[in-house]
Amino acid sequence: MMNEEQRENVLDVARKAIHTEALALKHLEHSLGDEFVDAVELILASKGKLIVTGMGKSGLVGRKVAATLASTGTPSFFLHPGEAFHGDLGMISKDDVILALSYSGETDEILKIVPFIHDNGNRLIAMTGNPESTLAKNADLHLDVAVKHEACILHLAPTTSTTAQIAMGDALAVALMKERGFTSVDFARLHPGGSLGRRLLMTVGNVMRKNDLPVVSADCSAKDMIHAVSRGGLGLIVICGEDDKVKGIVTDGDIRRAMESRQADFFKIRAADIATPRPRTIHPYEKLIAAEKLMTRHKVNSLLVVDDDDRLVGVIQIYDIKL
Repeated sequence: MMNEEQRENVLDVARKAIHTEALALKHLEHSLGDEFVDAVELILASKGKLIVTGMGKSGLVGRKVAATLASTGTPSFFLHPGEAFHGDLGMISKDDVILALSYSGETDEILKIVPFIHDNGNRLIAMTGNPESTLAKNADLHLDVAVKHEACILHLAPTTSTTAQIAMGDALAVALMKERGFTSVDFARLHPGGSLGRRLLMTVGNVMRKNDLPVVSADCSAKDMIHAVSRGGLGLIVICGEDDKVKGIVTDGDIRRAMESRQADFFKIRAADIATPRPRTIHPYEKLIAAEKLMTRHKVNSLLVVDDDDRLVGVIQIYDIKL
């Protein structure tokens, strides 16, 4: 077990590392200039994909950058420079733009494929920490991610420099999103398995409860209301007329409050006596995101789903949306 002094030393080292990286990001924020805008314009004008390449730690960052770009509206994939030099260059089409990450700008595996990039007619964006490097000088555009110090206590392991690369990649992705008019709906289409995609793309009708709904008549007794709420498992019962149109809703909370206020007279009441006559409703073709917003706005956990003639067809609850 560490003593108190050792624990404080660990925290001190960690805080210095974070501070070092934060200072580098602040510098990067203020150093962005025309070449960044030119890079965005170049990518937007391209009819192909943005191919990201990098070796070692820069390669790992490159994979993340390519994934972020692809999920935010810029078609992109990562190409390992070593594999590219041994046959995967065929993955590059003439309309593609190449984004090459190398902090030194002298990574041999990347420099080996630069002649092919030029010969193939592709535009090259270099992201390095050295504007005078071989890669930077042989690129059409250069994104400078130079940092003064690595957060590593030896100032050797890529730490601050990789943070700067990630931030620059994220800045590119966000700027491109803005220029493309990329919306949350577009994001959902690319992430159909995610929570946001589910809420934006699926409809109420896809997830609503529609079988064995707890429907009662307006003159349902207190005893029968309790049984209906219990059997339904939704914490509510719905009052419908003979035409299946919704006349009101009674929640388990309404029943509890009625038991406390009516006491001995509780079993004399009928459903219509404690019902909310105009409950919140939604149509089955509405998106889940609309149902969620409606529930949040009115501070309710359930909505009755009705057709265009106000006939009950289902019930949706917040738990159905959050699944």
